[in-house]
Amino acid sequence: MLERVDRYWRVLATGIAFTTFGVGGLLLWLVFLPLLSLCFWLQASQRASIARWAVHACFASFVGLMCWLGILRYEIHGLDRLRRGGLLILANHPTLLDVVFLISLVPNADCVVKGSLARNPFTRGAICATNYICNDSGSGLVEDGIRSLRQGSNLIIFPEGTRTPVDGKMKLQRGAANIAVRGLRDITPVTIRCEPLSLTKGLPWWQVPPRRMHFTLEIRDDIAIQPFLDAAGGEALAARHLTDYLHDYFAKEVASHARA
Repeated sequence: MLERVDRYWRVLATGIAFTTFGVGGLLLWLVFLPLLSLCFWLQASQRASIARWAVHACFASFVGLMCWLGILRYEIHGLDRLRRGGLLILANHPTLLDVVFLISLVPNADCVVKGSLARNPFTRGAICATNYICNDSGSGLVEDGIRSLRQGSNLIIFPEGTRTPVDGKMKLQRGAANIAVRGLRDITPVTIRCEPLSLTKGLPWWQVPPRRMHFTLEIRDDIAIQPFLDAAGGEALAARHLTDYLHDYFAKEVASHARA
């Protein structure tokens, strides 16, 4: 009986949380960001930094709200590795909350996001104000990513481009590897697990798991890029080999935890 009540509560609480998220996105778009645009004495880069700080604070508050409502718990390992500038942060993407968690941990975060989010009324204001990079920009995505890193931003990318299917089969895009290779930037990998798995691709938000979600985020040692360039002898082949390596890296990490 108590388990059933707890599950019903988590369905309701999840609805409350996502409604709050949507309202918060609209308030950012309709109130905070227009006020920020009136600060004409600030440079565009300064306004973007303030907007990124606001999104970071809102996402951290959202994670706190979900914990308070009893929807999830989480643990983080290796957080000190994110306390640097100009990081290229790559992560696997099991759930809808992965980007929320990472941006909540990285104050000056840039991010590669789906182009559809720039057209969503709940998210487009924040994306435009923060100058997040849309993944439908084609070849410009790599140049934009390298430029962001050189400006000192911490760039968050999910190389899969979308959430991992329920069957766990990953398919990585080469954009992240091209940014790393052409920008000569080592990779800071983050592995994300959610047990039991929920809010994944093809699963509606109201189908909550039998118990509250437990997220584990592990920030791991950097992956050096120069060895891939030395072995391949060219950027294109190095990016291909790096993409294959990242696929195996994330797949093995996720599989090892699934067997544990």
